[in-house]
Amino acid sequence: MGGGSPMQAVLVAPGVKDRKVLAFNRHALKEKDAVAALMRSIAGSGVRSAFHVLDLARVLDLHARWHRELPDVRPYYAVKCNPEPAMLGALAALGAGFDCASRREIEAVLALGVEPGSIVYANPCKPEAHIEYAAQVGVNLTTYDSEEEVAKVKRCHPGCELVLRIKGPVNGDAKVDLGVKYGALADEVVPLLRAAQRAGLAVAGVSFHVGSGGSRTDVYREAIKASRAAFDAAEALGMPPMRVLDIGGGFVAGATFHEAAAVIKEALAQHFGDLPCIEVIGEPGRYFAETAFTLAARVIGKRTRGEVQEYWIDDGVYGSLNCILMDDYVPRPRPLAAGRPGEKTYASTVFGPTCDSLDTVITGYQLPEMSVGEWLVFHDMGAYTTGSGSNFNGFYTSDIKTFLAYCS
Repeated sequence: MGGGSPMQAVLVAPGVKDRKVLAFNRHALKEKDAVAALMRSIAGSGVRSAFHVLDLARVLDLHARWHRELPDVRPYYAVKCNPEPAMLGALAALGAGFDCASRREIEAVLALGVEPGSIVYANPCKPEAHIEYAAQVGVNLTTYDSEEEVAKVKRCHPGCELVLRIKGPVNGDAKVDLGVKYGALADEVVPLLRAAQRAGLAVAGVSFHVGSGGSRTDVYREAIKASRAAFDAAEALGMPPMRVLDIGGGFVAGATFHEAAAVIKEALAQHFGDLPCIEVIGEPGRYFAETAFTLAARVIGKRTRGEVQEYWIDDGVYGSLNCILMDDYVPRPRPLAAGRPGEKTYASTVFGPTCDSLDTVITGYQLPEMSVGEWLVFHDMGAYTTGSGSNFNGFYTSDIKTFLAYCS
């Protein structure tokens, strides 16, 4: 690619430029087969423990699609989804902003040279020390949904602008319905606007989140309509005009994203078409991260009991595969070694490496017989995986290396 290409910008981005990036040809094979072929090469180079591959070209593709589908909505990547520095650096190079929920997340983004103005401190209930840090480094936009939070921001960061987080519509289809924990109810909007007004804090806009990982798209229509009602309520109170609408995250790559984008554009035209100066942003995390990462885990133990094969691998539900419990991830592993036609399979149980029996990855799953030292591949392993893992039993999630790759 040319020197001014998006890929070139990514390859020289902080978080990427000082690391080796492996090239592969994903056009010669199906995409997942091409990634698996690359992983076989990595495993054959002497790697002996679980690792991820981050496909930077996939990130570029997803970013380009976002801008095709939602050209007037700037993505602010949700760092909590996967804080891999190369992922953050790549998205920063592509012009994304960032949704940070803690001091550590803000630090990670600033360390890559991101301007504070490209960060939304999108946590409606924050520790005071973290708010004070945001003030020190110039992160001046944060969410709130309680009068107590107004008081905290007034004490710790009086120059900060607020974004009122409203409760999105009930979305039982979502993997995680964040409305259970956050968001002002309709009858709380005016009191919360008045609280900010009394405190002398500017309210820059409104945000919502329809839930993470759902397939329903109609919920955006209702949430955008409710957001306009909040804009109108602020105007009726004589507050300065709001300028930001944050439509949250929860986006999933694929056909559902196309459907969601169509609903969002229609709702924005209907409810905000008369406010052309509004800055609309979103907080995608899963959309960018989920399909960009692939995991290879090594078989470290084996036992045969009758017709059942039992395997232990060196990652599990206390590590990056915590997404099985926390994010409803359905594992469908396959051997990294190329399969043979007609190969017999067996009902198999796969355990993680810790001593807890809860650390069970899958049971009754059909796999060919495998040996210690062979590998299993798990696709779509970027969302709420390594970022949510632990160090339980001495197996550190941070020990799982991430290799960077891109399509040549």
